[in-house]
Amino acid sequence: QVQLVESGGGLVQAGGSLRLSCAASGRTFSVYAMGWFRQAPGKEREFVAAISWSSSSTYYADSVKGRFTISRDNAKNTVYLQMNSLKPEDTAVYYCAATRGGRSSYYYTRNDEYDYWGQGTQVTVSS
Repeated sequence: QVQLVESGGGLVQAGGSLRLSCAASGRTFSVYAMGWFRQAPGKEREFVAAISWSSSSTYYADSVKGRFTISRDNAKNTVYLQMNSLKPEDTAVYYCAATRGGRSSYYYTRNDEYDYWGQGTQVTVSS
């Protein structure tokens, strides 16, 4: 069982930056592949970024590529999402998710591939 708690959301102007954190409980965090998703009002939850358990592989949605960076610190049981050059269309509730990781290079991009979810943190980007 893994429990995930996101933090770091808030209100920021367009062009600004935020760093989201997701703290995981349990001693086996290092074997879990992690992902970030987001859900805007009236829209389905969508994939944002993913990282393999070894950090050897990362993957991003086209909409955030070059602006967002996912990373993890297995010693701290934490995954991060650094968000730069934020746009109003990035406004959403951001969720982190975990799944047993498979090979060291594996990452996952679909909602149904993840077993554990956090409660979400709101990110609002004003124009």
